[in-house]
Amino acid sequence: MTGIVYKSTGSWYTVKTELGHLYECRIKGKFRIKGIKSTNPIAVGDIVDFELESSNDMDSGIIHNIHDRKNYIVRKSVNLSKQTHIIAANLDQVFLMITINNPPTLTSFIDRFLVTAEAYSIKAILLFNKIDSYDEETLMEVKYLAHVYRNIGYECIGISAKTGKNLDKVRALMTGKVSMFSGHSGVGKSTLINALEPSLDLKTKEISNLYMQGQHTTTFAEMFDTGFGARIIDTPGIKGFGIVDMDNEEVGDYFPEIFRLKQDCKFNNCLHLQEPKCAVKKALDQDQIAYSRYRSYVQILQGEDDTYRTDNWDKA
Repeated sequence: MTGIVYKSTGSWYTVKTELGHLYECRIKGKFRIKGIKSTNPIAVGDIVDFELESSNDMDSGIIHNIHDRKNYIVRKSVNLSKQTHIIAANLDQVFLMITINNPPTLTSFIDRFLVTAEAYSIKAILLFNKIDSYDEETLMEVKYLAHVYRNIGYECIGISAKTGKNLDKVRALMTGKVSMFSGHSGVGKSTLINALEPSLDLKTKEISNLYMQGQHTTTFAEMFDTGFGARIIDTPGIKGFGIVDMDNEEVGDYFPEIFRLKQDCKFNNCLHLQEPKCAVKKALDQDQIAYSRYRSYVQILQGEDDTYRTDNWDKA
């Protein structure tokens, strides 16, 4: 039998067949995908083949094959730095949810997420949530960030999961596609999904006032069907986003504004750091590239972790 993995708990996988039947499946023995050192060999969104177990329980099975993935989103494992964690597979697009101060989403986090999406050729859309709660100054920050990323080519939408502002635009983008929602804990992923599809009734929690951080409500990645012809993948909130298996020479290729300029650099192998006649550094000096983006690029080259960074959206 063949189906799509709708939920992964680490040891059991909920698989849905074309007929709509759900089976709780497990892996028998060691199951590894060639070329991927991952803490989770099978992820939500994977297409798998499985056999029903020879027992009285006909709703359980054993996965024996995984189909080739068209793409996936991956990051460094939190506990095992040499391994990776696949968040979801076979995506049409990803929505990164961003909040300014409740909790804060740093530009380094945004850029690392976008670099990974670019590396696996997955369309990324930025959703600036909770705009109903911001004062005028904070709204200006939203507009500035949206301006930065729109100039690069990313679609940016200001939304309010609570009031419903612009959710019609999000719903239209999702129809007929598999979409993953990601972001820090507390940015409103579950609240947004409930607003898009109220029948799901996902659990939500309030922001911690002490640390302005979200509290985890989603423990495992899970896919849901909607009544408007879309599939949603909800993911646990993540603090940091570690870049996986990327050589320094290729990092710039996943920053579209840097990639467009690299051919104008004097040296073909220019890393846009201290090299002479660098088109990227020239564009940076002329404010044609956002400083926050260039800073993220350098931090990735230097192998810095963004998990606990505390920058403040500076626009210098």
